[in-house]
Amino acid sequence: MNRTFTTLSPRPGMLSLNFKKYIFYTIQLALLYVVSSSLGYAQDGKLKVKGKALDAQTNAPLIFASVRLFKPADSSFVAGAITTETGEFSVDAVAGNYYAVVEFIGYKSLKKSAIRLTRDTSPLDIGTLKLAASASTLDEVVVQGEKSSMEFSLDKKIFNVGKDLANAGGTAADILSNVPSVAVDVEGNVSLRGSNSVRILIDGKPSGLVSIKGGSGLQQLQGSSIERIEVITNPSARYEAEGMGGVINIILKKERKEGFNGSFDVIAGHPTNYGLAANVNYRRKNLNFFVNYTAAYRNTPGRSTLYQELYRNDSTFLTEQNSTSKLKGQNNNARAGIDYFFNDKNVLTGAYTWRISKGKRFTDIRYRDYIASLSNPQSITYRTQDETETEPNSEYALTYKRSFKRQGHELTADLRYLDNWEKSDQYFGQRTVLPDGGPSGIPSSLQRSINDETEKQFLVQIDYIQPFAKDGKFEAGLRSSSRDMTNNYWVREQTSDGGWIPVPGLTNDFLYEENINAVYGMIGNKTRKFSYQAGLRAEWTDVTTTLKQTNEVNPRSYANLFPSVHVTYDMPQQNALQLSYSRRVRRPNYNDLSPFSTFSDNRNFWSGNPDLNPEFTDAFEIGHIKYFAKGSIGSSLYYRHTTGKIIRIRRVDENGFSNTRPENLATEDSYGAEFTSSFTPVKWWKMDGSFNFFRAVTNGDNLDANFQSDTYSWFVRATNRLTVWEKTDVQLRANYEAPQLTPQGKRKAIATLDFAVSKDIMKNNATLTLNVIDVFNSRRFRSITEGTNFYTETNSQGRLRQINLTFNYRLRQAKKKTKDVGEGDY
Repeated sequence: MNRTFTTLSPRPGMLSLNFKKYIFYTIQLALLYVVSSSLGYAQDGKLKVKGKALDAQTNAPLIFASVRLFKPADSSFVAGAITTETGEFSVDAVAGNYYAVVEFIGYKSLKKSAIRLTRDTSPLDIGTLKLAASASTLDEVVVQGEKSSMEFSLDKKIFNVGKDLANAGGTAADILSNVPSVAVDVEGNVSLRGSNSVRILIDGKPSGLVSIKGGSGLQQLQGSSIERIEVITNPSARYEAEGMGGVINIILKKERKEGFNGSFDVIAGHPTNYGLAANVNYRRKNLNFFVNYTAAYRNTPGRSTLYQELYRNDSTFLTEQNSTSKLKGQNNNARAGIDYFFNDKNVLTGAYTWRISKGKRFTDIRYRDYIASLSNPQSITYRTQDETETEPNSEYALTYKRSFKRQGHELTADLRYLDNWEKSDQYFGQRTVLPDGGPSGIPSSLQRSINDETEKQFLVQIDYIQPFAKDGKFEAGLRSSSRDMTNNYWVREQTSDGGWIPVPGLTNDFLYEENINAVYGMIGNKTRKFSYQAGLRAEWTDVTTTLKQTNEVNPRSYANLFPSVHVTYDMPQQNALQLSYSRRVRRPNYNDLSPFSTFSDNRNFWSGNPDLNPEFTDAFEIGHIKYFAKGSIGSSLYYRHTTGKIIRIRRVDENGFSNTRPENLATEDSYGAEFTSSFTPVKWWKMDGSFNFFRAVTNGDNLDANFQSDTYSWFVRATNRLTVWEKTDVQLRANYEAPQLTPQGKRKAIATLDFAVSKDIMKNNATLTLNVIDVFNSRRFRSITEGTNFYTETNSQGRLRQINLTFNYRLRQAKKKTKDVGEGDY
């Protein structure tokens, strides 16, 4: 299970005081520092102040709340820490007199005075500190991590999207493309650390947004409804085993502050991008109502080119292909629910999500054919696509949580039902002429394709946590999901008399039935500076695919064990080191198995593979983080060994027509290093960046001795944000993805630059943001693919340069003044 804490985590743009600034280090210095810290500060005389921070009403732990110690004499800052997943904290300091301040966004701050720390009293327990929720925050709070910032826990990193100006007016896919180590391609497919096998969840559960359409459905989710993104690169046994690269959990906004409050967005952009968004809630005593609604209308242009050489009978046949498209889409998303607190130990939450998307796609493709050289043209073929698509989806959820007397002792039960549907109606026209425009003798054609897809999924999940001893914790749970999907697909061609006849081989009904049952158990504890967590998950999978018209049935049943181990060592001077291991699986999904081919391009077909098998990965990772009074730095080294690697393979027949489908290669070994940090040289200039370097060795000799690759590649992201004058910020963000070899060729480099300017208005209750995404129109996905009889180059751009103007208004959520850490006037 991927647990979420939507009520306990900071809102975007506001983080704990310990994360105001980061200090930039290289990995060599970081590793040297870890060693020197371990050796040189073991006897530094530091003592400890500890305690726990809880919600005053629910007694739930406040996760990642900030705790700071100050000297009473001059209010100077001494040391700080953040709370753990159980709300506990521990601050290192020398002997002396202090007062502590505990802060958490959406809660009133709490001051604990008269703290006297001596060697005799260390570790000094200052008890349980309960913070009350508030409809407004302090008149002066410290706003931290206004851009994507990392929080580090035992098995998870959290990226608070924050005040990343370039994301204003964008979609969930846009936001994901700016999370460190995450990449989103032209079709909206998501990869993490170079792996495209990623499990994407919404609020910790499966969602229709990432089901039938895969990750591309995220292009229909307005980014303004997202609070934060959790990235679990090496998940523990509590999470589903699905996802080789890890888990990405998108947390949607949901307030629980007293009274009525919310935020509203109005968006206008070019190319056409109009949107509205509202996130409101009302809480009174035991009831909390919340509503999210987003509406968007977009007309997104795209373009692509393809050059191909086909080698046959000592001759070379050349094709130049150009394609332009426009996708007009209208999307509406509504999410509403209610929390009922029976008492401070029992809460029941019911929620309903409704989404409907209507789209109209127009595509023009031109094929130019040559023999031997481009100076010898043979023909020109024009093809058009006119598609109408409708997607109504619904999701029902009911969650119950029971907290027992001892802190951390709890039971959670979740029921969820998804009902998704998609209908596509397409017309394809095609005609061929000679190079001079004269008749070719090839008759023109008009074809129609109907594609009806449905999905129904029922999910039940129960999790139980039992604390033991002082810091120990035992977890257990079960999960059962049942999913049925259908695809009724047919293609017909118009005859000379105006009738329609089926196209042979392109009519069938595809059924997909999936049942996955799982149980898991975990145990964790802390001994001095060591924390450990070990778990084992068992999953039983039963998948059956059926082609009704041809009576082809393909059943699969298998059971697997997925162990996980996480060990953390808390070093002196606010350092932490973590080692982890987990076993993961990527099961072929519906699109991977469906044999139906795309038909918009009748020379390049994409389909699934009904004979595809799952792939398995053993993942190892070592991570380090250093907390400073004014920031932190994180780094990690990782290794993944994969068997049955799933990769799309392109094959071209003697007519030059290609088919690309997923196939199982033998193995892949991936090694990498990842770094994330920030730096604030002066108050008005903030910089942050991330860097990921990896090597991937892929062996596909089980299919073809030529399906081999050994690639070194890297991703880098850098953001500069400057406050040019009062209440006005300017931001520049650059992304670069280095070239990468594949078993059939390579993917070329991608470089982009985004620009944004933002100004607070209306007494800080509103913000106006202008951004330009992909300033130089350089976000192009380019590749080279080679086989024994072909050479292909592609260049595609699914979204051109986008300019957005966004107006955001906050109701009872006004932005507050900021000040630096350690000014001593709290």
